[in-house]
Amino acid sequence: MTHDIPHDLDFALAKLAADKAAVAYKERFAEYEYEYRWANESRVELNFTVLGKRLSGVMTVKPKKLELELDVPLLFRPFRGKALEIIEKEARMWLQKAKNGELG
Repeated sequence: MTHDIPHDLDFALAKLAADKAAVAYKERFAEYEYEYRWANESRVELNFTVLGKRLSGVMTVKPKKLELELDVPLLFRPFRGKALEIIEKEARMWLQKAKNGELG
């Protein structure tokens, strides 16, 4: 599943927002064994465990959007809409912080 989160930031600022979010989530979602790593300049790989299932995804920083790709097992598909809503809300918060110059 792919989901786009639009933004109006330049690449460096959008990447900073994505990076700060990834770092913050490491602590915030520790109980889900959350891990991330930058695969290249624009692509961060995300992994976490929910109900004993390992989930993975990728967020790619692109001009005008963050592109989220998430592998959703059949068991979790009924919750996909809510998960996307939460992820988008969080991403928009970090993008706004970057836009406001709050990420230093």
